[in-house]
Amino acid sequence: MIYRVNSSCDAIRNTQYAIRNEVIDLETATKKLYEGMFLVDSAQATADWDGTIAAIRTILERAEAEIVSLRKWDERKLVYDIGGKSRGTYILSYFKVEGRRIRDIERDVQLSEKIMRALILNTDQMTPEDIEKETPATKVEKDREKQKAPEPPTETFGGEGAAEPAEGGISRIA
Repeated sequence: MIYRVNSSCDAIRNTQYAIRNEVIDLETATKKLYEGMFLVDSAQATADWDGTIAAIRTILERAEAEIVSLRKWDERKLVYDIGGKSRGTYILSYFKVEGRRIRDIERDVQLSEKIMRALILNTDQMTPEDIEKETPATKVEKDREKQKAPEPPTETFGGEGAAEPAEGGISRIA
């Protein structure tokens, strides 16, 4: 009789375990949108930008994340030194991943030599417009492009100081 009690208890435990596994699988089967802010050394990011982005991409892909956006946010002086570094480049990313995989991403970030810090937040309420908003880095790039663009030459016709055609088609100032 003791044998039957133990076997029925085991059967109940196994059933509960199976039910728990199904519930966990259903909860984590849906991917949620997360925002990740990664801090990297500015000197290293400048020297090897593609390698820095590849390191972040690898960490996210290893966690089976679907990357929505990955771009430079800004480069700033740090309030306090981190690992002897006084400047840092912030990289902003949006990705979809199962909630249970966030722990894996955080662990991989801690093991990474390229990433100094990371902050990951749940951002289910973000709209695509919010995700694509300008960052401080993109604003600076647009300003630089405006400054580099040459101004079109202005021509004046008639009036004082206007160029008068001379012999041979060469203009001279009056």
